[in-house]
Amino acid sequence: MKKQGCEIEAIGINYTIYTQKREIPFNIFSRNQHKKCLSGVQELHEVKELEKGNNPNDVRHVLKGVNCRAKSGEILSIVGPSGAGKSSFLEVLAGKIEPQSGSIYVNKKPVDKARFKKISGYVTQKDTLFPLLTVEETLSFSAKLRLKLPAKELSSRVKCLIQELGLQHVAGSRIGDDRIRGISGGERRRVSIGVELIHDPGVLILDEPTSGLDSTSALQIIDMLKTMAVTRDRTIILSIHQPGFRIMKLFNSILLLANGTILHHGTIEQLSLRLILMGLQLPLHVNILEFSIESIDTIQKHSHTLLPQSTLMIKNSGKFTLQQLFQESKLIDEEPISMSIHNDFPSGFANSRLQEIVILTIRFWKIIYRTKELFGCKTLQMLVSGLVLGSVFYNLEDDLVGAQARVGLFAFILTYLLSSTTEALPIFLQERDILMKETSCGSYRVSSYAIANSLVYLPFLLILALLFSTPLYWMVGLNKQFMAFMHFLLLIWLILYTANSVVVCCSALVPNFIIGNSLVCAMMGSCALFSGYFVSSNEIPNYWIVMHYMSLFKYPFEGFLINEFSGSGKCLQYMFGMCLASGEQVLKEEGYGGEESRRKNLLIMVCFILLYRFISYVILRIRCSQGGFKKILISR
Repeated sequence: MKKQGCEIEAIGINYTIYTQKREIPFNIFSRNQHKKCLSGVQELHEVKELEKGNNPNDVRHVLKGVNCRAKSGEILSIVGPSGAGKSSFLEVLAGKIEPQSGSIYVNKKPVDKARFKKISGYVTQKDTLFPLLTVEETLSFSAKLRLKLPAKELSSRVKCLIQELGLQHVAGSRIGDDRIRGISGGERRRVSIGVELIHDPGVLILDEPTSGLDSTSALQIIDMLKTMAVTRDRTIILSIHQPGFRIMKLFNSILLLANGTILHHGTIEQLSLRLILMGLQLPLHVNILEFSIESIDTIQKHSHTLLPQSTLMIKNSGKFTLQQLFQESKLIDEEPISMSIHNDFPSGFANSRLQEIVILTIRFWKIIYRTKELFGCKTLQMLVSGLVLGSVFYNLEDDLVGAQARVGLFAFILTYLLSSTTEALPIFLQERDILMKETSCGSYRVSSYAIANSLVYLPFLLILALLFSTPLYWMVGLNKQFMAFMHFLLLIWLILYTANSVVVCCSALVPNFIIGNSLVCAMMGSCALFSGYFVSSNEIPNYWIVMHYMSLFKYPFEGFLINEFSGSGKCLQYMFGMCLASGEQVLKEEGYGGEESRRKNLLIMVCFILLYRFISYVILRIRCSQGGFKKILISR
């Protein structure tokens, strides 16, 4: 049975942004970094008042009464110069931003945003993909997260989609990016489209799908979309900058925008007729759309005198469209689609929380394993650094000098391990972009991502802790009890996991790597300063003492000292055969507890990990609910 299509209709879309500078310069939970969106009747009134005042430039009308209709089985192309409002209009249609006024209908019914995201796909101009996954793995993980189907059906759907996209020859190749060699730009764009097609949506919205591609690749992309529109009865809406002749002929309808207003909505032939009626001479062998964009000023002048904007179709008004003013187009003569929206999409999430965690954990592990900088280099780094430190502090004596050397070693270990973790920051930032994209269309829960992200690093960090601790511990000659070694290994593992949690938290908060790196370094520097090693806790000023107890260095540092000197039976100084200073006496004099503090320090370290993980989850949840730190790209 043929799947029913969707007719999309937008009526009176108005979108205005307030460009005045924010009062709070670093308000991270605003929807836009440099723009404040206005919504509601009261804010529209404020806009009008501002326009009458002294600062009219503070208000920008991105979209002004935009109306359009896109029919199933057809391609609606949105064209116009930079700053016309093309991307903003697509984001309104996709439900990414909220207009101040206007309505969107699907099959003559008001759109339900949550439901519409299930039956639609939105492809951004930027390819947001994991570069280390193969084409087949990318589509397979997307299918597992978005579809509730048996394994055989999922595999069959992925293979059919790969064939439909023409990607059979690169199915086993990695996606790649600027640093990693992978598939071509056109193939990468097809994968981005495939990710949004895996759940067989009735509506596909694409923001400049041919941007950055050569003419051949661009034609292949549009030809593929045309075939999908016809064979799958899909409604395809896309924006495009300057299409070629062959691409232009594949469009069923054109929406010409300039400064947020419609100048034409109809076929290419009707646009040509419109320009002729305006007295414009069409040069031979010239792209009509390119000529229209070059003649925007002339078209705008005639639009107010010859064919006013009010002639555009308004819902239930009985007025005619621009197409009907020129000719009785077959597109308009056809009866409106009166079908219901697809009913085979799940209303909630396709998988349970446990299934989501398993799928995401497997995907994370593949990425970590294939990231040479994080897996291979980090593994080698930890092994070599453990050997080097073991050789530097080789076979320390059990006396006061050896004790001082041990304390210095522990301080260096903490500083080294907690400060050398920023190499994972770019990976977390890349994951965040993909997380926001996938959760926006209901692929999985943010909490599932947070749990999977927490679990996947546990075995990896345990391997690193083992490679670092084993040569270091026995070469230095630390506490020779096996349980003491296991406790030392546990401390190293928790230190690495704490650092990982801090980086995850910072990556959720900051906009880019430079700020994230600065924030992580500042946090680690302050933690080292107030750890109690460089400045004794008794000498820290009272107004800074809270930093001592919040230091990530304090508790593992105490844990190292307790593990080394408490219960070891070591005597650090002898006189006449008598022990004058034992390790436990030194700990008490310095204010450190004994065995009772061992579990307390471990518990506090675990609490720090949980705290930073929870904060990162809250930040990501807020980001995803707001659509992220997304700038309104009104210059396109």
